[in-house]
Parts: sequence; C-alpha cells; structure tokens
Amino acid sequence: MSISGVQVVEILNKIIEVIDENKAYLTELDAAIGDGDHGLNMNKGFTAVKEKIKDDNGSNIGDILKKTGMALVSNVGGAAGPLYGTAFMKAAATVNGKENIDINDFIKMLEEALAGIKMRGKGVLGEKTMIDAIEPALETLKSSVASGLGSAEALKRAKDAALEGVENTKKIIATKGRASYLGKRSIGHQDAGATSSYLILNTIYEEVSKN
Repeated sequence: MSISGVQVVEILNKIIEVIDENKAYLTELDAAIGDGDHGLNMNKGFTAVKEKIKDDNGSNIGDILKKTGMALVSNVGGAAGPLYGTAFMKAAATVNGKENIDINDFIKMLEEALAGIKMRGKGVLGEKTMIDAIEPALETLKSSVASGLGSAEALKRAKDAALEGVENTKKIIATKGRASYLGKRSIGHQDAGATSSYLILNTIYEEVSKN
C-alpha cells in the first residue's frame, strides 16, 4: 500500500462526509450519557477541515494532517476538539515532509495519535472513551501486519476490532467526562467518542481498500 498526499486529502474529505451523515446519530448517543453535542461539534470541526485542506496539493502529508488537527482544536467544542486535534497533530509529526505513506507509516501515526489522546485526556483503555476503539484497532493492525497480512486486510481487521471496542463500551461504567456522573447508569450506552473514532477508521479502510 502506498497512499499519496492527494489521496490523504480525498480520504479526509470522505471522513468529513461520513461525520456529516452521522452527526444526528453521534449526538443522539452523546445525549444519552454526555452533553448531547458530539455529533454537531464533530461536524462543525470537520467542516472547518474541509475549508483548510481544499487547496492543498498533497506534497506534504504531515502538513495536511497538521492543518486538520489545528482546525479541529479551534472548531470542535467539548473534550473532543483537543483530543482529536492532538491526535491529528501527533500523527502529522511522524510523516512530516512525506508525499507518500505506507501501512508502517500509518501504524506510527496511529501510535502517536493514541499516545497524544492518552496524554491529553489522561485516559486509559476501559474507561468508556474513544481509546476503547482506537487501542484495540492499533494492536490488531500491528499484529496483522507483523503476521504478513496485506494492508487492506490488516485495516479491515483493525476497524473490526474498533467496532468490537465500541460494542464493549456498552458494558463499561464511564469514569471520564460528563458520562462519569451517571456511574452505573452509563452501562448499556455506547460511547459517542469511540463511535466517531470507529467511523473514521472504517472510512480509512473503505477508501484504502478501493485502491
């Protein structure tokens, strides 16, 4: 797999579409246990990303991701803005100056993104957050690539692991953010942040597997 900067812009535009299509769903999930604004905030942030990257020629993937991260930090309200913004900016640093990336670059990007989210949110696996989708996806991606699977299949398994992580958030008592105030009543509800993380990973898989 080799993905060009132009393709990264295309993938981001597809993510923007998917977040827009799912904004009501994400907001509904968040309304059950959070502030009820995750979908709208994410949509606002990614709409700003669209504007930031529209004239990008794709020559520096790090730059594309940095612009994405900065737009998200500035435009997404609540906890999601700093978390997603940090994730994209950390990922950007690993591929700065590159015009093409491969699956190993993507693993590094996801590792740094996750580390950034954990640092910024002071979070760990099992707290009913986006980490519950991203960490299993990353671990599955690494083991799939290490065992010699092709990029598309490795990404498929990674997004499936993210979805399993989302499902798993229904069984977890929230200990982070607004949802933590509900204690045991947060059980049975899936986390909106984990869901948006899954949607992003699934979109990346779908777009890459077309090539």
